Amino acid sequence: MLTYFLKRLAAVIPTIFFVTIIIFCLQQLLPGDPAVILAGEDQDPQVIAYLHQKMHLDAPLPVRYGYWIAGVAHGDLGESLRIQQPVRELILQKLPVTLELAGLAMVIALAIGIPAGIVSAVAKDSAWDYAANMLALWGLSTPNFWLGILLILLFSVSLGWLPASGYVSPFEDIRANLAAMIMPAFVLGNAIAAVLMRHTRSAMLQVLHADYVRTARAKGLAETTVVLKHALRNALTPIITLGALEFGTLLSGAVLTEQVFSIPGFGKLIVDAVFNRDYAVVQGVVLFTSSVYILLNLIADMAYFVVNPRLRG
Repeated sequence: MLTYFLKRLAAVIPTIFFVTIIIFCLQQLLPGDPAVILAGEDQDPQVIAYLHQKMHLDAPLPVRYGYWIAGVAHGDLGESLRIQQPVRELILQKLPVTLELAGLAMVIALAIGIPAGIVSAVAKDSAWDYAANMLALWGLSTPNFWLGILLILLFSVSLGWLPASGYVSPFEDIRANLAAMIMPAFVLGNAIAAVLMRHTRSAMLQVLHADYVRTARAKGLAETTVVLKHALRNALTPIITLGALEFGTLLSGAVLTEQVFSIPGFGKLIVDAVFNRDYAVVQGVVLFTSSVYILLNLIADMAYFVVNPRLRG
């Protein structure tokens, strides 16, 4: 297993390095001069010149990349031009919110998508199969912002059961926190559940006709044991991949959903940073989420090793 892990890790390190180059180069193409923005309305030439020197904006591009990557290597992602706060601190402030939202959304997606996919595959061409496919079609075709607005109108405006927007820390009031997070989590989980359902159904249909499944049935094992222990375990590989990728997408910030529900996560942070031309924040958040995305793929590879015995052979 150690050799398998080291091979995957050897591919991750250059990937992250390549990502840092892309992020840095793309950031240089964005319009606006950070020094002019930071100088304020007066735009004193001496202040602008000082800021250029301080932020190495007059240096050649490779030199500026060297300063930036050296800071990144020491955990320094720069400083927000708008609020004069280190980007690392901003990320650490928003990370718990985004982690909670992404976690709740994945729980909802897994609770709906995988059972629906299993039922759809086992009861192929039945009413259950058609119902599961209609559920998946609903999830794939429903825009998140539209579903979010409908949920707000129903549960907040009409019924008054849940708050329309805002965020409460779970350390302050866990019930208020869950009340505020359940609708945005369902909106995000609904779309992912549809994708999980389709992939689970496809993977299960392939393994249900495999020889080892027929052998398990011939031994007289219960159908539940055959489906869950023999078929589902061998169908998990593509589902693990998809789950890791979708969770990484959630961590990168569900921009529209967070805007609709005023959730102060990564999505809202990066939108505010773009509108305010706070490029250090954009750069830091994109680098962080990209690294997490790559790390989740590494974790998925490790999960393959556990789930798939053929990799251990």
